[in-house]
Amino acid sequence: MMVVYVLVSALALVVSSLAGGAATAGRAAGQNEDSCERPTASVSYSEATMRALRARRDVWGEKLLHSSGGPTYDGARRFLAPLLLAQGKGRPLTASGFHYAALSIPSSVDGARTVALHVADGSQVVADHVYGPTLTVFAGAERFGSCFSRLTPGSLAAGWLPILQTRYVDAVGNRYAQESFVWHLPKREAEASFVRLTVDAREPVALRMAVAGGETRTLPASAGKRSTLSVAWQGGHVLSKVSSDAYDAARRATTAYWTRRLGEGAFVQVPERRVMNAWRSVLVQNLVLAWRYSIGNPYEEFSYPEALDVAQVAAEWGRGKLSRSIVEASLAQRPTRYPNWKKAERLLAAAVYYRLYRDRAELGRVTAALRAYVSDFDRQIASDPHGLLARERYSSDIPDSVYGLHSQAVAWQGMRAIAAAWADVGKPDLARSTFATANRLERGLRRAVEASETRLEDGSLFVPISLVDGERPYGSVTEARLGSYWNLVMPYALASGFFRAGGERAEGIFDYMRIHGARMLGLVRAGAYRLYGEGPFPRGGTDEVYGNSVARFLADNDKADQLVLALYGQLAVAMTPGTFVGGEAASVAPDHDEYLRTAYLPPNSASNATFLTKLRLMLVRETRGANGEPDGLQLGFATPRAWLEPGKRIVVRRMPTSAGPVSFEILAYASSLQATVRVPGRKTLAALALRLRLPDGRRIVAVRVNGRSSSRFDTRTSAIDLTGRGGTVEVAVRTAVP
Repeated sequence: MMVVYVLVSALALVVSSLAGGAATAGRAAGQNEDSCERPTASVSYSEATMRALRARRDVWGEKLLHSSGGPTYDGARRFLAPLLLAQGKGRPLTASGFHYAALSIPSSVDGARTVALHVADGSQVVADHVYGPTLTVFAGAERFGSCFSRLTPGSLAAGWLPILQTRYVDAVGNRYAQESFVWHLPKREAEASFVRLTVDAREPVALRMAVAGGETRTLPASAGKRSTLSVAWQGGHVLSKVSSDAYDAARRATTAYWTRRLGEGAFVQVPERRVMNAWRSVLVQNLVLAWRYSIGNPYEEFSYPEALDVAQVAAEWGRGKLSRSIVEASLAQRPTRYPNWKKAERLLAAAVYYRLYRDRAELGRVTAALRAYVSDFDRQIASDPHGLLARERYSSDIPDSVYGLHSQAVAWQGMRAIAAAWADVGKPDLARSTFATANRLERGLRRAVEASETRLEDGSLFVPISLVDGERPYGSVTEARLGSYWNLVMPYALASGFFRAGGERAEGIFDYMRIHGARMLGLVRAGAYRLYGEGPFPRGGTDEVYGNSVARFLADNDKADQLVLALYGQLAVAMTPGTFVGGEAASVAPDHDEYLRTAYLPPNSASNATFLTKLRLMLVRETRGANGEPDGLQLGFATPRAWLEPGKRIVVRRMPTSAGPVSFEILAYASSLQATVRVPGRKTLAALALRLRLPDGRRIVAVRVNGRSSSRFDTRTSAIDLTGRGGTVEVAVRTAVP
């Protein structure tokens, strides 16, 4: 049972404010400013979102891509209402409908043992699960946060710390600021939620805390004064006092703990505070979630393939222990429903972990299980008339038995990756036989794709997920349920490397997605059936759980501006403002005239991982050789151009790669840039390049590397070739406006 401390303090709080955004939202929807109801969607707003959903192109995203400054956060957020609400399976996730911040202090790489759900309107703290015991905070006779027009929704202390801060004004003008977080009880291992409420009373008021079905404590507050009530919620129903000194000590401790945890692993610094805050916040969330898809709700489970996506991303951000833990947890799960896809994901995640950390002992521990998967794949391919893996269930939500391109491509990718790992640890026979099985599967897959694909009159290429079964192109992928699921799982095939980067098929498939309703503000579109039910087209939403693989595909095909759009789109409309919480899906169209948008079962570890993948790929991308294994590095290839405006700085430290950790720094000046690259030395790189995505049409006119003039740069792409360099490389660049 989560133990909760509540402190109502007389001290003024410095609380970051979202009041402006909430007020703007109300006016945009035509809300009466005296009303306490949440704003309803205006006719003009509803019509605008429906037009965007009906369009087969990403009309909003294209507008940003064609703007003079390119995609930005401010540009992306103006199209849609804020994402503040949360929904479970057929009901609001919390009593007030607001999302929550899941707070805990994980004691191991397996994440949280207990969790406190701190609702983002300040109304409640819920212990462990949305159906668990609750502590409700009152502002006089009102529940805190119950009047939306007088609420400043939650944000995080210092922009990212897991310390929730909210503000509220009651009906008579008394002003409150609330802060809450989790730390340990004094001299105990048990975790506790600490909540501090400050009231500046204009009128007499009674502060009140109430445990559902339990005790209540009140404190009268006089007009013109600030008053403090401190209570501790223990054992579900017992209330007792706690000192403000204990609260302050716990706050310092939790700040120090998370600052230290975020100092581990890879580090980045980019010149955009909101991006930095989001990066830190989603890392904190995923350290709490670990292998869990979500927490505190019915999605608190090991989910395939999403958890293994999280494992790969954790490894890429220097969280090797977390990655290894998730892979090991996956091996304890029964591979039912779609066993080939699950086995394929295990092969790939184990190979990525080994590639980045060279942990021979861990690879040895999992080799027997992985070798059995490859043997099973070999038998299936040999006995199948198409030379493919056997048919299996499409996905959790689609029961159709198919030759799924998504799972087959990941199996091909996973076998090639694990074969390279086995070759590296001195298992050449096992590596050769695994490569041979992968090659047989590739031949069958290529035949099946060629027989199944359709070139459309608009020049785009439709490749079905259900191979050899006659799946036809969708006019707009979200018009049909199967089309929506095509859009969710096709990215796994695209990210596998099966379609050659920059090749005709890869470009044709991207064109199909681009002009057939697959994207919105650079995000993955979906039917969002769990949020809307089986309603008529074009109601729908976004689903950035599956944007992880799209981001890899965009980077592989050097679509830098699309990747920038995808990052800002996620930050602006698929995460809650101020708390950076995302769900499996997010609504777009207003539902029952609700203006505020809704996330499905947030928080979500895979959605968080998608954001981390986008940010990493902007800064560091590994190129792949003919065998699918990483052979080179591209640094800074997709950064927003504004990040290299004069006076700005980009820093990357200890970013894991197959060649070892890479670090670099770029400093931008008025007409020059200075860069330092520390080249990893684990293996020789076939290619190494640094791109400087310059703003305002600036071009590189001269480059010096380690003090000597170099002509190995491209004035069109601003890429500088550093292949063959080692150790610390100093790059000086002179720029000019053409």
